[in-house]
Amino acid sequence: MVRQELGDDAIIVSTQRAAGTKGVRITAALEPADADLAIAEILREGDGSDAANAVREALERHGVPQRLTERLVNAARTSTLSDPVLACAAALEAGFSFAHLPEHSAPRPFMLVGPPGSGKSIAVAKLAARGVLRQRRIAVVSCDNIRAGAMEQLAAFTRILQIDLVKARGPESLQRAVEATAGLFDLVLVDSPGLNPFKTGEMDFLRSLVEAADAEPVLVMAAGGDPAEAGELAEAFASVGTARLFASRLDTTRRLGALLGAADAAQLALCDVSASPHVASGIAPISALSIARLMMPESPEPTPVKPHWTDEAAEQ
Repeated sequence: MVRQELGDDAIIVSTQRAAGTKGVRITAALEPADADLAIAEILREGDGSDAANAVREALERHGVPQRLTERLVNAARTSTLSDPVLACAAALEAGFSFAHLPEHSAPRPFMLVGPPGSGKSIAVAKLAARGVLRQRRIAVVSCDNIRAGAMEQLAAFTRILQIDLVKARGPESLQRAVEATAGLFDLVLVDSPGLNPFKTGEMDFLRSLVEAADAEPVLVMAAGGDPAEAGELAEAFASVGTARLFASRLDTTRRLGALLGAADAAQLALCDVSASPHVASGIAPISALSIARLMMPESPEPTPVKPHWTDEAAEQ
C-alpha cells in the first residue's frame, strides 16, 4: 500500500499500533524533496485532519505550550473524530487525568495550598458551602496567620454557614486541631497561608503543615497567567505532595494555556473550578468535554470564556 501511494522507491520508516483502533500507523519516506508532501497526503485522508487543525488553532489561541500542543493535536488526529469539539475533548481525555474532589465524605483532610492571592480562602468557603448544602458535616481549619485579615475573611463565611472556624498556629497546633475532628465530620477543609513556591524555607514550612495534618494538599491556582510560570509553580507545589489542581477565577479568564500547562508540567489531575465570585455558587467539577467547549466556542466571534457544565453539575 505504501508503494501504491508513494511509488517503488518508498521505504517504511516505522510502524505503531494506532491508539483506540485496530489499525496500524505507518510512517514512510521518499527522497527529502517529496517525502513531507507524500506523507501529508496520506495523513490527510480520513484521519480527522480538519478537526485536528481546528484543535491546533484553539490550543495556540489559548497559549498552550508548543510541546503540549503537538501531543494534543496528534491525539485529536488519532481519534479520527470529525467534530472539532469532540476531537479536542478526546485529546484532553487522553492527555490529562480528572479527579473531582469528593462532595460527601473523605478519609483525610484536604489542605488547599497555593501562592498568595490565588483564592484559597474563597475556595475553602465554596467547598464548605457545597458540603453544607448537601447536609454534610463540615469542619474548617485555618492556619493562615500570615495574610492580614485572612482569618476574619474566612470566619465571615463560616458564620453564615453556621460552621465553627478552628484556628491553628503552626504544625503542632494544626495537628491537634485536625485530631480533634477525627470521626466527627464528613469533610475536613484546611486553609493554608499563601506561600512563595520558589523559596525553600516556605516550602519546608508548608510540607510540615501537610505532614502535621496528614492532609492531601490541593493546589489552587488562578486559571489565567503565563503558561511557563504556571508550570514551574505547579511543579514546586507538587514537591509537597500535591496531586490535584483546582482552578480559580475561570469566569475572568479568556485563555486556558496556563491551566493546561500547569497540570501537564506537574502531572496534576484537574478536579474542580471556581467560575463565580459568589460563595454559594460557581464551583463545579470539570471534565475534558467542558474544557473543550470552553476552548472551542461555537461562535466565531471572540466572546468572554463562560463555563459549560453538564446538566447534573448545573442542577447541583
